[in-house]
Amino acid sequence: MSSVPPPQMTSTETGPPAPPAPVRGDDRSDEPPWPVWTAPAAVLVGLVVGVLGSVVVAGVGAAAGSTHTTPAVSLISDIVFDLGFVVTALYFAYTTGRRPRPADFGYRRISLWLGIGAFFAAGAGYLLVTAIYQAIVKLHGSDKLPTDLGISTSTAALVGAAIFVCVIAPICEEFFFRGFIFGALRRWHIKVHGHQIGTWVAAVETGILFGLAHTGSAAAQYLIPLGFLGFVLCIVRWKTRSLYPCMALHSVNNSIALGYNELHWTGGEILGLVAGSIAVIAAVTLPLSSRTPARAS
Repeated sequence: MSSVPPPQMTSTETGPPAPPAPVRGDDRSDEPPWPVWTAPAAVLVGLVVGVLGSVVVAGVGAAAGSTHTTPAVSLISDIVFDLGFVVTALYFAYTTGRRPRPADFGYRRISLWLGIGAFFAAGAGYLLVTAIYQAIVKLHGSDKLPTDLGISTSTAALVGAAIFVCVIAPICEEFFFRGFIFGALRRWHIKVHGHQIGTWVAAVETGILFGLAHTGSAAAQYLIPLGFLGFVLCIVRWKTRSLYPCMALHSVNNSIALGYNELHWTGGEILGLVAGSIAVIAAVTLPLSSRTPARAS
């Protein structure tokens, strides 16, 4: 993270020596300004805000004459729920007294090859662990969310569900979990035998929260692989210092799950969904990004 260098001191000035500037790869070089306590506070407040928002949407739907929860009401409710966490994260980020920058949340452009390498390495690790877990647990069933959004009822419902699952959810969830929660928890420095393990603990905790966040929309047996995905995405965020590979991997995972598991699309159709989703995410979020500073020599 770049910063303004301190003013030069003359021989007549006194003062404590400035700490060395963090370099890329240092556990502390990518820490945001908000403290650790904001992470659990944001989870609790975000949950309340999201639930209240969903209740309001359901109430408006009922007042409009809907006798049951329609796909449109479910979609708007889910969007409001996710946005509630985004707004909550922004609120707590502003409590630090310094206006947060997009780079604090991980909106940093990085080398294309670094992003691609992180994407495929993380994706391969996630698929391997999930395959082993699936062989042991014998996973069955499907995601409840697409059904609630009415993907089989109309083309409009299918398009709305695809936009939410493959674009909105990856943007909002990565912003909240990897951009805000993981950043805050990393400030809790934990040393074991002289080794700093705070970042790893933060990744595990964030992964668990990420898995639990899908309770209700996914079968219980899927929460463990989802939690592991959340952990893997934290490692990608840490090693690349960027949220973009995380959003891409999250979107691809959701696109394949929706296109293959739920819609039984062909490979070409799924590839089109993946490409379109990533293109929209890039168009929405790239204007927020800044260049990652070069590694100090």
